Amino acid sequence: MTDDAPQPDRVEGARHPRDTPKLIGQTAAEAAFLDAFNSGKLHHAWMLTGPRGVGKATLAWRIARFLLATPDPDDGGMFDMPKADTLDIDPEHPVARRVAAGAEAGLKSVTRTINPDTKKMRKQIVVDDIRALNGFFQMSAADGGRRVVIIDDADEMNPNAANALLKMLEEPPERAILLLLSHQPSSLLPTIRSRCRTLRLSTLNADQMAEALAGSGVEVDADPAALAELSGGSVGGALRLSLMGGVRTYADLVSLLSSLPQMDRGRAIKLAEAAAQRGGEAKLDLLFTLLDLLLVRLARTGATGAPPAQPACADEIAVLQRLSPSPAQGRAWADAAQQISDRARHGLAVNLDPAALVLDTLRQIGQTAPR
Repeated sequence: MTDDAPQPDRVEGARHPRDTPKLIGQTAAEAAFLDAFNSGKLHHAWMLTGPRGVGKATLAWRIARFLLATPDPDDGGMFDMPKADTLDIDPEHPVARRVAAGAEAGLKSVTRTINPDTKKMRKQIVVDDIRALNGFFQMSAADGGRRVVIIDDADEMNPNAANALLKMLEEPPERAILLLLSHQPSSLLPTIRSRCRTLRLSTLNADQMAEALAGSGVEVDADPAALAELSGGSVGGALRLSLMGGVRTYADLVSLLSSLPQMDRGRAIKLAEAAAQRGGEAKLDLLFTLLDLLLVRLARTGATGAPPAQPACADEIAVLQRLSPSPAQGRAWADAAQQISDRARHGLAVNLDPAALVLDTLRQIGQTAPR
């Protein structure tokens, strides 16, 4: 892959997980892996699960560096090896330097690749991407060391690729460790899941989010607490929101809805026209994601009788309580959220005019507001 080609395992504008020096908020998952390593009974395949953007890829690269740089705890030496208590590897360690340079022979990363016919990024990991691992495993590891494979992410394998991987899991190569990243493990073959040990990563709270964002290498111009709330505790999601002005967009939506049931048509048209700008597919997708989130928060406020504990922007609590004052109104918002989501997906699939699609969505929201 060329340097200017898109990287499906990286948030555009942010540091690659390989180069992220510290993993925040996942001490339980790291401790579980270290316990397995120190026991001398390391499983050959691990599935790292959890919501998108919580650090699965960062953990996979940390594990890979650790495995390639750390001797086995039962290597048969004269002295007992001390138990490893961290996955940290000195950045100046030869393995760490080779991994950073993309020159570590014992490590292979599998992601979606460029289709040589169309010159575009494939939407799936194909069987040839998995079969290429056979040659990697057949190469003799330096000094009899390990081979580590990161598949980011396993959810994107097509059926042929999944079957090829299953065969490897059934007959694992000697001294090979496979790290599968999965946001939705239920979508994978049960036989793949059953042959992997699972490490589940959790979402981050506001304090952890602030620490993670501070070390991300991205200049964040929004409140970390708001980013944590809107992203559902996902660092990757928070970075995307920050880079695309997501907190400001959400605040604009809340402000627009504050005028309901009489929506400010001029502001609605301005929002729709901004979403329809050429090349704005990502921003259009973000807008509908935030609209869906706002509708869900309205539905929950009515159903529970209480707004979210952490507002995502100024005045949000007041708007949620006014527009969803009862369980019945909460149900109305929940129904509207489903209908709007279905219509938006259909509209995007058939390439409806983005401005018209946004205005139609806002019209539906206005009709659902209490009179």
